[in-house]
Amino acid sequence: MPDQKEHSSANEKAWNNSTYEAWISRFGSVEQAAARIKANPAARLKGLYGYMGDLKGKKAANLLGSHGSKAIAMALLGADSTVVDISEQNARFARELACEAGVPLHYVVSDVLELPREEISGDYDLVLMEGGILHYFTDLEPLMKLVGGLLKPGGRLVLQDFHPVTMKLITSRGTTANIRKHKVTGDYFDTSIKEVDVAYGKFLPEEEQAVLPKAKVRYWNLGEVVTAAAQSGLIIRHLVEEPNQSSEVFDKGIPKMFTLVADKPATL
Repeated sequence: MPDQKEHSSANEKAWNNSTYEAWISRFGSVEQAAARIKANPAARLKGLYGYMGDLKGKKAANLLGSHGSKAIAMALLGADSTVVDISEQNARFARELACEAGVPLHYVVSDVLELPREEISGDYDLVLMEGGILHYFTDLEPLMKLVGGLLKPGGRLVLQDFHPVTMKLITSRGTTANIRKHKVTGDYFDTSIKEVDVAYGKFLPEEEQAVLPKAKVRYWNLGEVVTAAAQSGLIIRHLVEEPNQSSEVFDKGIPKMFTLVADKPATL
């Protein structure tokens, strides 16, 4: 089993290089970004909102919550929101964004698996993980155990991530007459650690992208994800595989994302 601390250390470095500037490049000023979220916070949560229920008075944690947009949207909808993320620069942007949006945000800068014991309170109604984060873990069992420790009885995990068919198996190239060429070039059962460009890098100038540290990832297949959640004691309620939601037609038949919804038993 690869060493998680070494893995996390590399990713901490990768996510603390010009990250704040990347979010400004992507979203515009903090004021502009906050205005867009305030205009329609439910829309910022997209399809995930339907699995969350009424957020008023609920306690919600967004693990690896990055720039905080989703946690702030939940706060605007009435939740007491917390973000846990390893990046100080993500935290800087998120705290400024929350201030501009006029909502409180508890942001814990920490490796998720080294979260201070006092933060694992067992009283969260909701844990959200989304946007391509599972690949930062070399073992899903400790992560799911942490989720169980955060949730109160009856609490819910909403997990959305990139579908492993897209991430592990298929390579897509070019388009001609609305047709994209897809090839099976990967190994769905590959368990190796890979070095990849950090996700935020594409929002920076090319000369800055070239010198960014690489992130380390381990891609999981769908069976591994579902099994880890189930073995942690969570009850699987939904597993939804979703196509590409873009306006393009050439990827419609290939799963792009999946959403897993699981509840902590109300009585143990």
